[in-house]
Amino acid sequence: MILDFNVPGNISGNVSGEKSSQPFAYAQRQGVFNYLFLSSIGCAAFFWLLFISSNLHAAERPDSFADLAERLSPAVVNISTSTVVQGDNEFNLPQFPEGSPFEEFFKEFNQKQGARKAQSLGSGFITDASGIIITNNHVIENADEITVILFDETEFEAELIGRDPKTDIAVLRIDPGDTELSAVSFGDSDSLRVGDWVMAIGNPFGLGGTVTAGIVSARGRDIGSGPYDDFIQTDASINRGNSGGPLFDLNGEVIGINTAIFSQSGGSVGIGFAIASNLADDTVSQLVEYGRTRRGWLGVFIQEVTEDIADSLGLQDVNGALISALTPGGPAEKSGLEPGDTIITFDNQKIKSVKDLPRIVAETPVDKKVAVDIIRSGKKMVIDVVLGELEQAEQSGVLNGDMATDQPVAIVSLGIALANISTEFIEKYDLDSEEIGVVITEVIEGSPAANMNLKEGNIIRRIGQRKVDTVETVMTEIERLREADRSGVLMLIESQGRNRFVQLPFADK
Repeated sequence: MILDFNVPGNISGNVSGEKSSQPFAYAQRQGVFNYLFLSSIGCAAFFWLLFISSNLHAAERPDSFADLAERLSPAVVNISTSTVVQGDNEFNLPQFPEGSPFEEFFKEFNQKQGARKAQSLGSGFITDASGIIITNNHVIENADEITVILFDETEFEAELIGRDPKTDIAVLRIDPGDTELSAVSFGDSDSLRVGDWVMAIGNPFGLGGTVTAGIVSARGRDIGSGPYDDFIQTDASINRGNSGGPLFDLNGEVIGINTAIFSQSGGSVGIGFAIASNLADDTVSQLVEYGRTRRGWLGVFIQEVTEDIADSLGLQDVNGALISALTPGGPAEKSGLEPGDTIITFDNQKIKSVKDLPRIVAETPVDKKVAVDIIRSGKKMVIDVVLGELEQAEQSGVLNGDMATDQPVAIVSLGIALANISTEFIEKYDLDSEEIGVVITEVIEGSPAANMNLKEGNIIRRIGQRKVDTVETVMTEIERLREADRSGVLMLIESQGRNRFVQLPFADK
């Protein structure tokens, strides 16, 4: 995993009105009924306790969601988008006599087929009475026209303020004029507990103003949609068209943005997902202020701490994120962090698993100086890091290989360090003066690379069947193989003018 977050997202099944090409997972629940036989005395005691517990429970849940729905519904909007789609299929015109009326008819038909409008429906909610509206990015992505429809059917043309594909959030603005808008605010999603009651309002299948209720089924779900997944799972009914709509707690605060469902048929099966409000609130604030996101950037490649790795590094547990490589010139490298360091705390927040770090770093303000607690060679250390900006690094080419580097990059799981071939390494390893590619600059004793007899000065020509000529390309391919749960990597190695394929197992597999 790379903390530069340049990884495309993939939502398992969005719930906008436009049909998704993604397959849907399907889950089925079976109810199990247990019967309890009690004595007459035990039965009386049982029903007495049941009476008390039911009264206590009734105090925690509303008898009706009607008052809450009536108060909040005016802040929920329907969103309609249209996109002009250029057709790529033109019909061959039949041959008609010159001046035939059929000739003009078929020409006009062909023109109409050349371009058409694609319509999509979704939901959103007003967070500021001045006209700020939140929805999902996939609801408005590529839209040429965006129409916001209020609770009373009043329509407004909306402009896009900013959007963020990585979290699937978009911010719109309308000019309400003399219309008074009702607004809602974000709540604290971290305070949610599994089992808490929630209510969803949205525009399923274009029906508008639909209210459903359920409970929080789980928290912190990662559904593989992006690098910052932090979804609330709920059994409140969510369907196509609910995308971008709010998920409320019983205080009437938005604690999630309804985004995706698991379903084979496209309809609700009681497994819906909402973006946690704490993640959404931070993203929305940036989009409103800057028109784009400004995320913190650390500049490290990380991997999971397995039991084998923990044992070899002398760690007491498997928590944390292991640094496998550094982005040259990035904040981590400048601060003195090294490959092999295990990050256990970042800015006073514990890193329980490798997926925690990307989200926490991204939410940390740019240019902030943060304390990073690490374990290096079995000893705890604290290193201060001044964060950079992820988006700036992406634009400058640091993350996509546009900026070549001669500095070696370590791959701990393979036991090698790599660098782009430069004049320095050509002279050091007596390489061809016109040589281009990736050279091994270090081999760790006892590592998979050492066991396969790799040496300093060896050149990596291919990863599997793909030709590689930069360190960035090698790292990308290795990360792809790790995500595919491969046990190792196949490399074509050149040594003293001779090529051979070598299968290197990952040390943590």
